[in-house]
Amino acid sequence: MISKTRNERADQRERASMSETTLTINGQNHTFDAESGDDLIPLLWVIRDIIGFTGTKYGCGKALCGACTVLVDGEPVRSCVTPARSLVGKKITTIEGLSSDPQLGAVAQKVQKAWEELSVGQCGYCQGGQIIAATKLLAAKPKPKPEEIDQGMSGHLCRCGTYMDIRRAIEKISQSS
Repeated sequence: MISKTRNERADQRERASMSETTLTINGQNHTFDAESGDDLIPLLWVIRDIIGFTGTKYGCGKALCGACTVLVDGEPVRSCVTPARSLVGKKITTIEGLSSDPQLGAVAQKVQKAWEELSVGQCGYCQGGQIIAATKLLAAKPKPKPEEIDQGMSGHLCRCGTYMDIRRAIEKISQSS
């Protein structure tokens, strides 16, 4: 009986040290438990490991490559270094939800179509972040100049070197706008 009481107390302590956090991701609320002392759990791990959306990738873990880019309230954010709990009450959009986003969905669909038509993706690892960046760029500037494309896509690295294909896709969309 003593053993059971100790286990029950341990369970109570464990439950007390866990807290629920709810994030709005792709228009749906997702609640996860995290240890109360773990306020710095990166959004990337919540997206991939807890919720199960795997389109957002871990590239460098230092916010340098762009593979982990998501939108938070419509602005690009590197999810590998952004504490998940800091985003309570904000709207998070991953690559999985981009094409159905009310503000960016139409542009995202054009970007994804151009990516397919021009076979932009090689290994695909960086493509979630690249597509989010291109969508955000084209939503803000439907006919970007070459230097604006460079600036808009800056910081998004491609292991396969498809930068010229990415540029061609963005230019194709801007010419059809």
